Amino acid sequence: MNAIGYIRISKRDQSNYSLEFQEDRIREYCTRNKVDLVAIYKDDGECSYSFDRPDYLALEAFIKAHKGKVQYLIIWDHDRFSRNLPEALTKIEQLEKKYGMKVLECAEPLDLDTSDPNVFISRAFKYLMANAELFRIRKRVKNGIRQAQQSGRFVHVAPFGYINSRDGSGRSMLLIDESKAFIIQKIFRDYLNGVPKFIIHADARQLGYNVNGSSAIARTLSNPTYAGLVKVAADKAEPERVVKGVHQAIINEDQYWLVQEKLGIKRVAKSQPKEEFILRGVIVSPCCGSLMTAGWSKGKSRYYLYYRCVRHNNVNIPGKVMHEKFEQLIAHLDFTGEQLAYLISKMKASINESGSVRLQQQQAKEKNLAEIEKKIDKLEERLMNDEIESDTYKKYFKKFNSEKMVLKEEINHLKAGNSELMTAQFEQMKHLLCISAIFKKAEISQQHVFLKRVFKHSLTFIEGVFRTPWIHSLFEHNLLIMKQKRLLFLEQPDGNFGGIPRGGAGGICIARVPR
Repeated sequence: MNAIGYIRISKRDQSNYSLEFQEDRIREYCTRNKVDLVAIYKDDGECSYSFDRPDYLALEAFIKAHKGKVQYLIIWDHDRFSRNLPEALTKIEQLEKKYGMKVLECAEPLDLDTSDPNVFISRAFKYLMANAELFRIRKRVKNGIRQAQQSGRFVHVAPFGYINSRDGSGRSMLLIDESKAFIIQKIFRDYLNGVPKFIIHADARQLGYNVNGSSAIARTLSNPTYAGLVKVAADKAEPERVVKGVHQAIINEDQYWLVQEKLGIKRVAKSQPKEEFILRGVIVSPCCGSLMTAGWSKGKSRYYLYYRCVRHNNVNIPGKVMHEKFEQLIAHLDFTGEQLAYLISKMKASINESGSVRLQQQQAKEKNLAEIEKKIDKLEERLMNDEIESDTYKKYFKKFNSEKMVLKEEINHLKAGNSELMTAQFEQMKHLLCISAIFKKAEISQQHVFLKRVFKHSLTFIEGVFRTPWIHSLFEHNLLIMKQKRLLFLEQPDGNFGGIPRGGAGGICIARVPR
């Protein structure tokens, strides 16, 4: 009797069973049941909802080519075969009736009667549970993306002008690609100056803009990411809105909204946290871990600020007490002299690198400008020698002169950018001495960004003390003092959620062709 094996794991799989584990169990099952395993097919990183997977399709082609020579398809668990209830049952029936194959998981006996109604019910229940788990995974992923967006993080592929990166805590963030950012700035600037979109696109392509399509410029102009904003999609409870992102903006936010008005796009509501509720969106409930809301409660003579759990109305914390402790906590987050020296050295290196890139761009533009000026001179010479007609001269002079003006503008922008960037960033260095002072002067949206970078997980306030399972290593120097003053306790999380083991590269592992 011959059998083939099938193993699978997806990119977002919640399974604890790697490809190697599944393969070992299938081989043991076949050895134990004295079945000749002739092939194993593996799909690494493929979705469980559809059978449109490279190696599963190769598996079916193998079965078709050797019809009648393979009697069993062995899988470790039914959720490795599929997480789509109707698709899975249909596929099993097709394999049994068309090719005479029996689909078995390693926990099922070889002589299982698949026509038994109880077997059908048992399998249907397993696939139903697997289907439900898939929906739960999708919901968790969707909620995770939405939560990241609400905290100002861009979680998709970086748009032109940015590159994907990660911060010190491993969370996704965007970094400006200095070699492309000026193109985005030019696109917005030209549109506000009345230049038609098709001309903007043609000019931008010459500068390295590689976004294709007739609506490419419109999509770029309507993308809030360039203004340092992150779009949070609508759900059942809330409409679509934008929040302040943790990434740096390429264009001014006011400039962005002017462009949206000119495009005729309705301004999306922007979430604005209230300054009196500074910890709303940061502090979580001590009873269930959900984010706490805040509001005013009327007392006998005046109103009092309270933070309240959104799930348990009886959990209330006075805002005055929490805010006083919070101000003391922030005062202990200032950098040490050694940290400041390190940051300044890194900033200088970054500025020098950025200046070097801009200088190279400037030199390249100046070279292009010189070539354009030579073309104009040659064009005038050909006109004077009656080698070309006046209309031809006007046509090409207009084209070359337009390119010349664009290059001059870009060169001036790059020259100004070098000096402005260095002056602005070196001016900011002296203010790094006092994080608490910067925090007080910042807008509340900026304060929230700072807090979510310092504390990877949200803060909790229990028995008059802030608690967190993680604090950025830059701010650990005063951790002992903060603990002694009962300002902050660093607590370990309840569980250790390590990475999910992954199998090797996908492909077909065939021992031999059955006879």
